Amino acid sequence: MATTLTIGKLAEAAGVNIESIRYYQRRGLMDEPPKPLGGYRRYLPEQIKRVRFIKRAQALGFTLDEVGALLTLDAGCTCVQTRALAVRKMTLIQQKMADLAAMQKVLGGLVQQCDVGDGGAACPIINALDGE
Repeated sequence: MATTLTIGKLAEAAGVNIESIRYYQRRGLMDEPPKPLGGYRRYLPEQIKRVRFIKRAQALGFTLDEVGALLTLDAGCTCVQTRALAVRKMTLIQQKMADLAAMQKVLGGLVQQCDVGDGGAACPIINALDGE
C-alpha cells in the first residue's frame, strides 16, 4: 500500500491550510477520500501536486472555475486549449492593468489638487466622488 497523508500533512506539504483543501473539495477540484469508520481520511501523495497546481494557477490570476477547466485538460493533447485559456487570462490582466493605471492617474490628479489647495475650500476628492 502506498504511503498516505492526513489532511493536515497534505496541507502542510502543499503549503496551504486545511480549510483550503476542504474548499477545493467542495468546489469539485479535488476528490474527498472515504472516511473509514473511526479513522481519518487518507490522501495519496499525488494530491500534493494537485493542490500546488491549483495554488500556482490562482497566483497567475485564474479563477477556481478556470482552474477546474485546466485540471480537466490532458497535458499531452490540449496545449492549444490551455494556451487559449492563458491568452484570454492575459488579455483580462492587461485590461485590468490599464484600468488600474487610469484610476491611478485620476487619483493622482485629485491628490495633487488637494496638495495645491489652501485647505479652506471643499475637498476636490469628495467633490469628484459626489459628481460635482
